Amino acid sequence: MDWSAAETWEPIRRPVDAAATLPPPAYTDPAYHEAERVAIFSRGWVGAAMCGDLDEPGRVLVRDVGGTSVIITRNADGDIRAFLNSCAHRGTELVEDDSVLGRVIRCPYHRWSYDLDGTLVSTPMFDEVPVVRFDPSDFGLRRVRVESFAGVVWVSLADDVEPVGEWFGDLGRRFGGYGIDDFVVADSASYDVAADWKLLTENFQEYYHLTWVHPELAKVSRVRDHYRFQGAGRYCGQTTTPVSGDQRDEWTALPPAPGLSPSDAVSGRHVALFPNVMISLLPNHACTFLLEPLGPGRTRERIAWSLPHEPDAAAFAELRKFWVDVNNEDIDICQRAQRGIAKGRFEGGRLSPRFEEPLHRFYNMLADRFTGVDRIPPGDPSDAVPQYGEGANPVPWS
Repeated sequence: MDWSAAETWEPIRRPVDAAATLPPPAYTDPAYHEAERVAIFSRGWVGAAMCGDLDEPGRVLVRDVGGTSVIITRNADGDIRAFLNSCAHRGTELVEDDSVLGRVIRCPYHRWSYDLDGTLVSTPMFDEVPVVRFDPSDFGLRRVRVESFAGVVWVSLADDVEPVGEWFGDLGRRFGGYGIDDFVVADSASYDVAADWKLLTENFQEYYHLTWVHPELAKVSRVRDHYRFQGAGRYCGQTTTPVSGDQRDEWTALPPAPGLSPSDAVSGRHVALFPNVMISLLPNHACTFLLEPLGPGRTRERIAWSLPHEPDAAAFAELRKFWVDVNNEDIDICQRAQRGIAKGRFEGGRLSPRFEEPLHRFYNMLADRFTGVDRIPPGDPSDAVPQYGEGANPVPWS
């Protein structure tokens, strides 16, 4: 299949009530995976890490972004920096794993050294015989674009992509009342999942499966309390309004962030940030998922729990366990979906307009990147307007 051709995407470009699901090769085919690596992960913004992962001085993170190894750190002023993970001398990998390096990034091969702004500061014994026209300032580390948004470090290998705030359109305003950038990461976890990354974010975006896959989650995030949460930006969202605490109180036991609006104070925002980040943002915590494709049908999922306050240890432990249990249910069903697509001769399906419209929106964002269409997806006219049979949100975002 020619994934850059507009006609390849015609079945998913139709209105949601007539649209097809993604073609099965999008989850299994190595050729598609390579095309996706270029179109999605090399030409736009990619969620690479949590800002809180860089709180330790001298901390350096190593991430694969579209098949390119990138190192992420903070400079002496605390500003986030990202560089290609390759020495300017002879190309050696500088950092193998996440580590604490202090004030200098030093090549393990010939000890060329760089400060945390990527400036070349040391070339041991290099000039014992003078080198013609060698200017150290020409041989610093190659910078990669990096910004923060919603507590996440975003990296772009492309120079021509708009700033990350514009990439997500109005989502900065929708999240603005929570102060999520000031939340502190309380804990994290990592999982290797035998499912394509798209299945994980699709699963997050829809609540069609909620009753059967998550019977305990459905007690605090009831199907009847789900509404759309999609403005103009590269994201797909839904909200639980109100969050219920009458049967399970793990989501409501911790104190909320200060100064929340009436809608934010009673809601759980569940938003997939294109392409590879999912955030559940509640009045008293955020659970953030970062997806790293490892190959067709394989994903590394990193989870971080962030809080606006120092938590009560027991309440946070219960909250974390609840999320882990829910996530294990999601991993299991997504792995079964991957096996069914890969081994069950699946030929493609259809979407439920009420429950799965965000998937249609996500598919069209994929299609845009593959076919060179540069646009911000439009949003719903108002969060107060019922759509696709869901009813009217009792406390809409404003």
